[in-house]
Amino acid sequence: MAVKNEIIRLEITAVTSEGNGVGRYEGMAVFVPQTAVGDVIEARLVKICPRYAYGRLEKLLSPSSDRVQPDCPVFHLCGGCSLRHVDYPAELRIKRRLALDAFVHIGGFPETVCQKIVGSSRVNGYRNKAMYPVRREGEEIRIGFYRRRTHEVVDAAGCLLQPPEFSQIAGVLRQFLKETNVSCYDERTGKGLLRHLYLRRAEVTGQIMVCLVLNGARLPHAERFLALLDGLPFSIETVVLNENRKNTNVILGEHTTVLRGSGKISDLLCGVRVELSPESFYQVNHDAAEQLYRYAGQCAGLNGSQTLLDLYCGAGTIGLSMAGTLRALIGVEVVPQAVENARRNAQENGIENARFLCADAEKAAAQLKREGVRPDVAVVDPPRKGCSSQTLETLADMQPSRIVMISCNPATAARDCRLLEKMGYPLQSVTPFDLFPRTMHVETVCLLSKLKAE
Repeated sequence: MAVKNEIIRLEITAVTSEGNGVGRYEGMAVFVPQTAVGDVIEARLVKICPRYAYGRLEKLLSPSSDRVQPDCPVFHLCGGCSLRHVDYPAELRIKRRLALDAFVHIGGFPETVCQKIVGSSRVNGYRNKAMYPVRREGEEIRIGFYRRRTHEVVDAAGCLLQPPEFSQIAGVLRQFLKETNVSCYDERTGKGLLRHLYLRRAEVTGQIMVCLVLNGARLPHAERFLALLDGLPFSIETVVLNENRKNTNVILGEHTTVLRGSGKISDLLCGVRVELSPESFYQVNHDAAEQLYRYAGQCAGLNGSQTLLDLYCGAGTIGLSMAGTLRALIGVEVVPQAVENARRNAQENGIENARFLCADAEKAAAQLKREGVRPDVAVVDPPRKGCSSQTLETLADMQPSRIVMISCNPATAARDCRLLEKMGYPLQSVTPFDLFPRTMHVETVCLLSKLKAE
């Protein structure tokens, strides 16, 4: 029997959805972070359960051909990336396998349903949003991300996934805190003012938003902070303060005040101008999102005569990107602020064939049925937990000819596609998209159709 702290020889044969390499020892699966398929290693067993164990890489005996030297100095500490130790082609193979396994083993679909994965044009600098926790440890100010499975902040404001401007803004904040001695939040006591540095950058317009999340309503020496930002070699479109006094891991509070600018920035996505506030949902990889949206539009088979239902529409970006090839667009979203953003985005883009309902799927379906409206095509972009069975039944009852499901969780997507197939919507294809290089996240676009559609 294996024992804790025993050092074992292990060959890595697979990678889990969390990014851990997997090998087998005495019939037991052993999970080891930061290993690659083909690695032969010595691992120290750090946790042993009845049917599996967790190990820590002690020595690399024979490296995988996929392995590369990590290019980030804090990769072994920070919890932001999982796959920086393998080359990008290997990463894409891992992600396609994750999607394939979910649809085969959870959904019960044949392997042929899963298409080639669509990679990202950039693996570094692609993220247009960062939320850095800020902590003060004695004289040291840490701005970065949480260490894996802890709430200890690793100083990583120079993260390679973010645009270079973010690192410079973090440097300004560090200087401001040292000059003014403004306090940083302590989760253990609930005291201290500054909780997070939240940054957004619009890819096309280049506009940047700086948001400080505070355990309070005002920032002491705010004019000094603005003056330091003015010294940067680029302009800041708007600076806002978000108030969050709750003892919670939810980053944003409900109240935001503006220090400078309008409190918003704007960007272009698939030719649609999108207004972004701190609370707005927006895909973090702009260029890859455009690829995904265009492909989803192709799957929808739009010809200008159809009515499209955009379910879980958020700020309306998916549906609005397709509005020019539609007779009518109906967006449904349960979050009131998102619906307001969607309506404003439609108005600012001069899109007159769109309307947005603030309701859940069942109530929206009942309203549309009373109006005699039946969508020809539905686009569904649910949260990670997927759709409820009732939502899927409601969707099927509306009888669209095609359903295009965009999902950030292959497991729940496979489950939901299996249910839809039982309701008369066979799954035609699954195409994985990599919107989050160097992490384990993978998106899928699923086409389900009453017709034999391609």
